[in-house]
Amino acid sequence: MPTGLVMRSTGSRYRVRAEDGTLHECVAKGNLRIKGWKSTNPVAVGDRVDFSPQEDADHPGAITDLHDRSNYLVRRSVNLSHHKHVIAANLDQALLIVTVARPRTSTGFIDRFLVTAEAYQVPVVLVVNKVDDLADDEMEDLAELVDTYQQAGYRVLMTSARTGAGVEAVRKLLAGRVTLVAGHSGVGKSTLINAIDPALDLHTAVISEASEKGQHTTTYAEMFELGVASDELRVASASGPAALATRNSSLTSSIPPTFIIDTPGVKGFGLVDLEAGDIGDQFPEIFRLKGGCRFNNCLHKDEPGCAVRAAVEAGEVAESRYHSYRDMLEGIDEESPYRTD
Repeated sequence: MPTGLVMRSTGSRYRVRAEDGTLHECVAKGNLRIKGWKSTNPVAVGDRVDFSPQEDADHPGAITDLHDRSNYLVRRSVNLSHHKHVIAANLDQALLIVTVARPRTSTGFIDRFLVTAEAYQVPVVLVVNKVDDLADDEMEDLAELVDTYQQAGYRVLMTSARTGAGVEAVRKLLAGRVTLVAGHSGVGKSTLINAIDPALDLHTAVISEASEKGQHTTTYAEMFELGVASDELRVASASGPAALATRNSSLTSSIPPTFIIDTPGVKGFGLVDLEAGDIGDQFPEIFRLKGGCRFNNCLHKDEPGCAVRAAVEAGEVAESRYHSYRDMLEGIDEESPYRTD
């Protein structure tokens, strides 16, 4: 039975890439749903699977077994509140694309994504896109956003997919890795991917002027192989034909393929499978400080001798991050009118 990589998931059909690079349209066998945990999708993009190949256009292949996952990223199911939806699996990293304005990405959404990624062991880099389209007061908001997440311990990149600013830094970050790209609709995920590899030509749409919100152009998760490694080969050609022959062989064998997963725009990001006492551990800055609290079981709310609250008051932990933590602790959604940020 051949092994393949799931490249696309539309809910009922899957596109599987065989080890020889051929693509097969497949369905999942029903017994894959019996996994001991509730998920709306038994197979996700990025999964390694065993499958029977597609015979022809009228006879799809079948996914027969799901390999163990090194990690995965989930969100609460939109339709079934007690279920989770696996966004993607076996990730080297995730890029969370955010914008300061048009549309604005709330810190509540950012923090919920980061907390979920921490819980499922997926490293995240924040990419602030559309930095070329900001007024003076919005530039101040940009500086505050960057400072907040760098202070928390995250890498933050600033880009403009339209002008090309910062695109090369993202391209280098992707090379040889499997990367999930996520964010609200309208933040420029597909536009940024197109800037990195124009050959993909992913569909994009303009922002609605009335709502300043994005329109959904990606309707399902899909993995693409990028031509990032080929850029390295072009650089090697500067050394001359003889050196190029040697370096081409070395590069193609040593650089793993580059995959990027484009996902539908997400409005909200409900937490899954996190107990109250575990939430603080998913905030790197809170985790670093908790050893200084007077009580081992401190929830950093009203307890005396809390090192986290002291750090917030001293400006060493961003208030927006602490408010997000408290909201998650109390079950307040990121779009709730009771949020204070």
